[in-house]
Amino acid sequence: MSTVEELAATIVDRAQHSRRYLTALAGPPGSGKSTLSEALAAALPPGSAAVVQADGFHFDNVLLDRLGRRAWKGAPDTFDCRGLDFLLRRIRNSEPDVIAPVFDRTLDVARAGAVMIGEDVRHVIVESNYLALGTGPWSLLRQHFDCTVFIEVPRQELQRRLMSRWLDLGFSADAARQKVEGNDLRNADLVLSQSRDWDLTWRPCDPS
Repeated sequence: MSTVEELAATIVDRAQHSRRYLTALAGPPGSGKSTLSEALAAALPPGSAAVVQADGFHFDNVLLDRLGRRAWKGAPDTFDCRGLDFLLRRIRNSEPDVIAPVFDRTLDVARAGAVMIGEDVRHVIVESNYLALGTGPWSLLRQHFDCTVFIEVPRQELQRRLMSRWLDLGFSADAARQKVEGNDLRNADLVLSQSRDWDLTWRPCDPS
């Protein structure tokens, strides 16, 4: 895939016989999942698409502190994976007006009740690092998806983007580097080594 429009056209073609079509966007942290999900939703037929962020199912920092996992926020076990599974089942069943949370990165909190997925929404785009994992509880979510798109970005570029993310959020260079090297890149390496059997590959650096 070289353009968002081509990706959207492929999904529309695959979804022509589906009442509701769920597309998973998977890839390591910093690969551009949020950017691609919004661009893809805009490229699909007007009013037909909604985006679900699995980051909305982050454990709250208070719970992470209690579990001793605050420093590893973003690792696979720091999400309410079963809660996401339940939401996807409701979406898959085309229940009316399903409500989903979003994650506010600036505030570092999940906001409940932020997105409504109406009964008339045909395309639901779900984005997360871990939607293509081949083992563990995240792999059980794959039953809900009609298509999985994996975003490939060179590891060096991931590191650059992740550093920029934390610096933009006001972290010092040392604190940003600790975040990236101590947690983000570990999660990236997990995604890169354990993701399996996706349907389409998206390379943001492809010429457009």
